[in-house]
Amino acid sequence: MTLLRVTLIVSTCVLVGCTGPKGEYHRAAIDSVPTEIPDRIVLNFSGDPATTASITWRTSTEVAAAEGEIALANASPNFVIRSTKVNAKTERWQQNGHKAHFHSVTFTDLQPNTLYAYRVGSDAIWSEWFHFHTAKAEAAPFTFIYFGDAQDNLLSLWSRTIRTAYADAPRADFIIHAGDLVNRANKDSEWAEWFKAGSFIHAQIPGIPTPGNHEYYRPKEGAPRELSVLWRPHFTLPQNGLKGLEETVYYVDYQGARIISLNSNQELDAQAAWLEGVLHNNPNTWTFVTFHHPVFSVSQGRDNSSLRKTWKPLFDKYKVDMVLQGHDHAYGRGDNLPHGANVREHETGTVYVVSVSGPKMYTLAKKRWMVRAAENTQLYQIISVDGNTLRYQAKTVTGELYDVFDLIKQEGK
Repeated sequence: MTLLRVTLIVSTCVLVGCTGPKGEYHRAAIDSVPTEIPDRIVLNFSGDPATTASITWRTSTEVAAAEGEIALANASPNFVIRSTKVNAKTERWQQNGHKAHFHSVTFTDLQPNTLYAYRVGSDAIWSEWFHFHTAKAEAAPFTFIYFGDAQDNLLSLWSRTIRTAYADAPRADFIIHAGDLVNRANKDSEWAEWFKAGSFIHAQIPGIPTPGNHEYYRPKEGAPRELSVLWRPHFTLPQNGLKGLEETVYYVDYQGARIISLNSNQELDAQAAWLEGVLHNNPNTWTFVTFHHPVFSVSQGRDNSSLRKTWKPLFDKYKVDMVLQGHDHAYGRGDNLPHGANVREHETGTVYVVSVSGPKMYTLAKKRWMVRAAENTQLYQIISVDGNTLRYQAKTVTGELYDVFDLIKQEGK
């Protein structure tokens, strides 16, 4: 049986106090009207990260046919001579008198562990060139960034979180967004802010997003909630998930790790059956699961007991290493053995994290499962894996280290 060990290093930083400013923040002005110039460019995994890369972007409807162009990157500007163009898939979006074309392309047959340059566009109108690096084909060290809810005041206040995280880990291999990327699912101007806040970061570091409750809306009174009409147009994500929940339920294998996105908004039982298969047939050393609603809540008045009852036994059974969540607008990190005992500095079960990256804050409810907790604090997390050792760091938006530990896989047990 493989066991885990946590070595906790407690930061000297202590964050307690009020639940955040009252009233409305100033909303930064932004024009969300599309033009012929590509915008909202985002890089995702939809296949093998070592040999494929998917790009999605938006234009006005005047652009009927678009392309992606890719080349091996080198120090000479002449790299563009050996580029290859790929026709994009185009999808029309229209809502409340607004319309746009969303384009997507998947580059295939790429070389593992290789730096590429790409751009997107049509005719004489193109984006700038962006760099990205394909994954190695085998297990190898990697680093990723994890964000809890962005949700509100995305351009004015969440921007500083994603930009500080990027400055801290500019070579991150991917970014996990644990739901509630925006506040109102179909509000196009909020998506415009999310993309502008991250700017070229979205285009150069692959995103692994999972939907939160704010990515859902009710089309009419009494009707079931539905996924944002802007979720699938904006992202090109794996189709290997549960039928009907593709691009919200999926997994990616990256250099010895399996990263699984679950949709905590609907069909928990059906996802559990799918999840068991994905965990049982997992050849990777490390396993990360991300979804929005926490297994163990950190804010007052919240408890997702049905989710915990349905999914946690599988996390225990298959020894999931970390579960990365959002929703509660505070910070909590802890671990829990299958029998429910909390432990420090010795063999441990799955590590659970709830975090928040945006400015919307809730009052913390300190609970026994927590090893570290904070409120009224924007945070980002940097997680690095090297062989049998994982280094976890939670940092404040001003770059201060708040929580850090090592997770060590022990061989032969």
